[in-house]
Amino acid sequence: MRYSTFLLLGCVMCAAVLPGCDKSGTSAPKTPHIAYITNGVASFWTIAKFGAEAAGQNLGVNVSIHMPAEGIADQKRIVEDLLTRGVDGIAISVIDANNQTGFLNESAVHTKLITHDADAPASARLAYVGMDNYRAGRMLGEMIKRSLPQGGSLAIVVGRVEQDNARKRRQGVIDEVLGRSFDSSRYDPPGQEITNGTYTFAVTLTDQFDRVKAKANCEDALLRYPSLTAIVGLFAYNTPLCLEALKQSGKRGTVKLFSFDEADETLQGIKDGYVVGTVVQNPYEYGVQSVTLLKELIGGNSSTIPASKFIDIPARAIEKDSVDEFWADLKKKTAS
Repeated sequence: MRYSTFLLLGCVMCAAVLPGCDKSGTSAPKTPHIAYITNGVASFWTIAKFGAEAAGQNLGVNVSIHMPAEGIADQKRIVEDLLTRGVDGIAISVIDANNQTGFLNESAVHTKLITHDADAPASARLAYVGMDNYRAGRMLGEMIKRSLPQGGSLAIVVGRVEQDNARKRRQGVIDEVLGRSFDSSRYDPPGQEITNGTYTFAVTLTDQFDRVKAKANCEDALLRYPSLTAIVGLFAYNTPLCLEALKQSGKRGTVKLFSFDEADETLQGIKDGYVVGTVVQNPYEYGVQSVTLLKELIGGNSSTIPASKFIDIPARAIEKDSVDEFWADLKKKTAS
């Protein structure tokens, strides 16, 4: 009786002090914690959130979503807090690869680290989940040339060019429109006019994710370049804000808009004929594949990582003939 009493007391103490103990006194497996970190706040990331959370539910892992609102410092604070709490895996969209590589290398020592959407190829990240942004830029460049066969003057608006994805998609657009060779390492710095005599990129304007400035950039481009033929928005929120600026200036439908990503306003603009088209990523799948890959890595399986360390989620061009089907599928995936 005395032995039974002590055994019962031990089990009670185990349950009270160590919630992971089961009835046999052994530790139950810990549920992995995976953090999905974006590079800002945007509707694009809401779609990715749905994908990451869906994968977490299907795979039985805890997924937390983090959207830094104040740039690199905020993103760093989030990562440091997660590492302190012992996060098992992190998927991060890198804001500035050149300035964050050292910090990413330090973080990779303490957790399974991958990048998504915007890469840091020189870092110790285990893999990158996303699209080839240079090729995607050239895809949009092809759309621009088809829509403006006689040439024209264009402005590019974007959050920031320090991000690997922004720099490459901008360069891809420029190189394709100007008829250049394929070279993803090429870089034309902002602040200068770029032309081949037929097409001219008059200006590239950045807003650092400031929505007020982003709209003001579109207004500024229309004022400074009265003969502007088109505006190219490289981030999800750029085109919706340019639509507002064009409507207020009376130039909606006159100055053509080309876009990246799948904001509702952009898709409606394609339906209405005010946006020619958009090159979309697949943020839902970014979330799914990032969580799935980290779950495998945490479990000790690295065989799913290709030699290139690049999990390719191909880009797609959406124009008026395909927007309804695409939008219906997007709504289905993100339905509550």
